[in-house]
Amino acid sequence: MPHQMRQSPRDGSEAFPDAAAPGLLSAPGPGRRPDRRAVHWWLTQNLLVVVPVLVGVAALALMPDAPSWLWPAFAVLCPLGVGYALLTPWYRYRVHRWEASTEAVCATSGRFTREWRVVPFTRIQTLDTKRGPLMQLFGLSAVTVTTASAAGPVTIEGLDKDLASALVRDLTERVRALHEDGT
Repeated sequence: MPHQMRQSPRDGSEAFPDAAAPGLLSAPGPGRRPDRRAVHWWLTQNLLVVVPVLVGVAALALMPDAPSWLWPAFAVLCPLGVGYALLTPWYRYRVHRWEASTEAVCATSGRFTREWRVVPFTRIQTLDTKRGPLMQLFGLSAVTVTTASAAGPVTIEGLDKDLASALVRDLTERVRALHEDGT
């Protein structure tokens, strides 16, 4: 029986939780995207790294005793850095997905290799919400689902801050109810 995925509306009007069809563990992958503002957050992060590096290389190249190879290095780094800063946020937005079903939380991420991680509710140990200064500026949060797995936690980045809070509350209640049942 194929798993049906639902995309949340763009206006964010869908109330959380999004209970996907049963059988998520055999599903092809999660279907919810990060918030669209995550693209701007990732772009800002990239620019905060790329611009100072390019300015530093240009400043070094302008010094009187600068090596002659700095300008060709700058000429190569400039398009690469700008291309990286502008294109990777959109790529991340296309790749990153997450889902919280009635059985598990799953997330897909990665740049060069894609990783699909599924965490059954029985394995969840802690739930954390993270909001750095840039995330706060864009109204975003990240939710980290920690297990005892050697593979590490599952982090869902680029969520609306209210959605992230609702997700953590909902998952906490589901895990609590599961443990109260004695399973």
